[in-house]
Amino acid sequence: MIRLLCALFLMLAAPLGAEELVDEEVVLGMSQNRVAITANFDGSEILLFGAVKRESPIQEEPPLEVVVAVSGPLLPVTVRKKSKRFGIWVNTESVDVDHAPSFYAVATSKPFNQIMTSVEDLRHKVSIPRMIRSVGAPMTVDNAQRFAEAVMRIRTENGLYQMLENTVTVDQQTLFRTSISMPANLTEGDYSTRVFLTRGGKVVSHFETTIDVRKVGLERWLFNLSRQQPLIYGLLSLAIAIVAGWSASAVFQFLRQGG
Repeated sequence: MIRLLCALFLMLAAPLGAEELVDEEVVLGMSQNRVAITANFDGSEILLFGAVKRESPIQEEPPLEVVVAVSGPLLPVTVRKKSKRFGIWVNTESVDVDHAPSFYAVATSKPFNQIMTSVEDLRHKVSIPRMIRSVGAPMTVDNAQRFAEAVMRIRTENGLYQMLENTVTVDQQTLFRTSISMPANLTEGDYSTRVFLTRGGKVVSHFETTIDVRKVGLERWLFNLSRQQPLIYGLLSLAIAIVAGWSASAVFQFLRQGG
């Protein structure tokens, strides 16, 4: 009797488990998976495109939506507040923001709050505020959250943080494409690229890859020299400054004599 009940339980549980399996998966492509920072680098645009692989017919309702998030290296940053004391602006408060991407862009097929619930956002940390984390703020600092908001505001103004709603095109709930503009002031490192498929605000599948951002050529050589041989780098910089100053002086003297 016990064996019969166990067999019946397994037969009933099997379909339930099958329904929980992901039947929609992302197949992603990119116009480039490597960004080279050179001396004349002025930014880059990454085209992301892909398709949805299915094991079952397309579900019409709720419709499929797509969220793409590109994140630069996570680096701590110290945010300071200046106040006027005795007629002089001085740093009066500071908070260490422990978890802040150097670059972050989110592209969506519809307004973000319509295609991803706050619970899913909290779980996957997709929106810009969820990617910023500040812990261990001094007890003397009131409303430490405003320091994290300052990071978001400043980096948004500099083009380092982007919320690109309604920029992902989805065709027939199968093909999607979007583009991410990366500014010139990029930090070197691995850029995490995540793609989320959502239905009714819930994530049904996600995919992750990386974009390699590296300095190359003269920029790379100077960067390595400054880190590995700081003394030589300093002397070289001084020598270049002296030569540049002497050359400018010589040109002015020549022009003056010619006049």
